Amino acid sequence: MVPSSSTKAGTTLSSEPSADRRPALLGGTPAFPGGLPFVRPPLPPLADVMALLQPSWDRGILTNGPLARRLEDEVADLLGVRHAVAVSSCTAGLMLLFRVLDVDGPVLVPSFTFSASAHAVVWAGTNPRFVECDPTTFQIDVDDAAARLDGAGAILATHVFGAPCRPEAVEALGRRAGIPVAFDAAHALGADRRGRRVGGFGVAEVFSLTPTKPLVAGEGGIVATDDDGLADAIRLAREYGNPGDYDTRMVGLNGRMSELHAATAVAGLDGYDARLDTRRRMAERYCAALAGVPGISVQEVDPDDASTWKDFTIAVDQAVFGVDRDTLRRALTADGVDTRCYFDPPVHRQQSYAHLPPVDLPVTDDTAGRVVSLPLYAALADAEIDQVVELLTTIHRHAEELRAAAAA
Repeated sequence: MVPSSSTKAGTTLSSEPSADRRPALLGGTPAFPGGLPFVRPPLPPLADVMALLQPSWDRGILTNGPLARRLEDEVADLLGVRHAVAVSSCTAGLMLLFRVLDVDGPVLVPSFTFSASAHAVVWAGTNPRFVECDPTTFQIDVDDAAARLDGAGAILATHVFGAPCRPEAVEALGRRAGIPVAFDAAHALGADRRGRRVGGFGVAEVFSLTPTKPLVAGEGGIVATDDDGLADAIRLAREYGNPGDYDTRMVGLNGRMSELHAATAVAGLDGYDARLDTRRRMAERYCAALAGVPGISVQEVDPDDASTWKDFTIAVDQAVFGVDRDTLRRALTADGVDTRCYFDPPVHRQQSYAHLPPVDLPVTDDTAGRVVSLPLYAALADAEIDQVVELLTTIHRHAEELRAAAAA
């Protein structure tokens, strides 16, 4: 039996010398016999959450109460915006936003994004018009969007994987067309664009607080805006459009945040910037080590920007690395490493949008087929990051055998 060692995070690592290791897919000893999870939610201490929740619980206020208001105030301060409106999810926030904006015409949306971006547009009564992504940043391709502007009613861009998407260029596109610009900032709470916090770009930016995000509420979202009227309209819309007299002023929905979710997020704000710094240090370690692996590139982030690194995502050049993304992922899985393939298929290829006219997005199709996200979370040890990178090197070294095994 091969002996093993443990990291500070508690994950068991194989102690087989790396130079002698073969991929587990080819019969080698798994590098992580106990498994390396893709994510571990950064949960605050339960006692802190319960202490925050107790006053609301004692008063029988279970939703849209003082903790939700506190969360709104603290997030608005964190982002440097006038308003942060707490909602039940990022998707609900996007739905409410586009319901309030009442856009006339399709909304330009990158296809390389989570499906909720497009779903919210449809739920608000219009359709997405899908546009290309940049193959190195994975962000919306502004030039391609400009070519698809005719008749558009709005633009919704995504800060992909927590990196700012050069929002001022998207804003300029909106001004040129005279249409509103909003941002799906689900991944980006705490990201900086040239020293300015993401949150105040466009008419609004919408954040997610689900368990895969750097700040966790369990379920929940935040709509950030500097527009007083827009913030008031979204607050009304999250209450079914009911201002309190049951005479609804608009067709809204139940988009309120519960006090339990708000308590979880408020507790998680303690030390949040420090946790983001930790994620950035870990991403830098990945980047530095992966620079020596042929055929592997990382998401390009502008040097003056700060990503949240909600996901650490690499792209695989099969011709150089030796195997394609799917083979790499199977090999990592066999060695115990959990991964994700965001966003494959891209939204324009998903069955829910098969009714729309076909659109040719070759860069998006290629990008979606080459990227894979690696584990990144606060409890991940440096030794585990190094071991994941060593696995990629091992897979590259055994690429010919892996291709032969796949063919067989």
